[in-house]
Amino acid sequence: MTSELLLQARGLAVDRGGRLVLEGVSVGLFAGEALVVVGPNAAGKSTLVRALAGLLDPTAGEVRLLGRPLGEWPRDARARVLALATSEEEGPDALQVAEMVALGRYPHRGPFRPLDAADHAAVARAIEQTGIRPLAERRLGTLSAGERQLATLARGLAQEPRVLLLDEPAAHLDIGHQLQLFRTLDEVRRRGVGVLAVVHDLARAAQWADRMLLVAGGRVAAEGPPAAVLGSEAASRAFGVTIRGHAVPTLAHPFYSFEQGP
Repeated sequence: MTSELLLQARGLAVDRGGRLVLEGVSVGLFAGEALVVVGPNAAGKSTLVRALAGLLDPTAGEVRLLGRPLGEWPRDARARVLALATSEEEGPDALQVAEMVALGRYPHRGPFRPLDAADHAAVARAIEQTGIRPLAERRLGTLSAGERQLATLARGLAQEPRVLLLDEPAAHLDIGHQLQLFRTLDEVRRRGVGVLAVVHDLARAAQWADRMLLVAGGRVAAEGPPAAVLGSEAASRAFGVTIRGHAVPTLAHPFYSFEQGP
């Protein structure tokens, strides 16, 4: 991780349907960093990710990408720098997995220009990184939810972005694919990509994140190293549970237990 600030939100507020879902949220993402967003259901986590990606216009505040206001970026130029993958994305059932992944190259080539050698290499690399080579010729309509999730991630990786935003990337994945997912994201981070991910599994998030952002009631309730955030009173209040970290000599990270009631 370096000190290069890739993405920044300042005083971000988002209104959806007359309800203020986010208010006064400020956060930055640095090159090579793993920043995990956690929080209870309906806290505003997905809204934050979509606002950072430019899919939702803020009511107040701003988002800057590489120091430039996000709204000033042409769509294709922004997509060459920032990629978003969510657990809810769909695609035509008849589309092959390799074709879906290749969509990640359109910001570099445009929709009507054929892929060149560099594009094909980026697509192949993304497929290998996510472990979906056996699925490459399958139709999306034949995939499980977890397989679709991996294909969506591969498409984002094929964009070769500097910023990767993920909303519940481990949703629908079994434990083996979860481990592969986070290994892949670590490889991406080593190339200087900043990764911001919404993760519901607090223990998994604590093991992987460099920094954690706790969102509750549309506001930032805590931010910092995972152990400090999960050990805070704010985390216990937000989730309505008692969170305890237990040091284990053979593990690099604490083991966390959760008990009902703060």
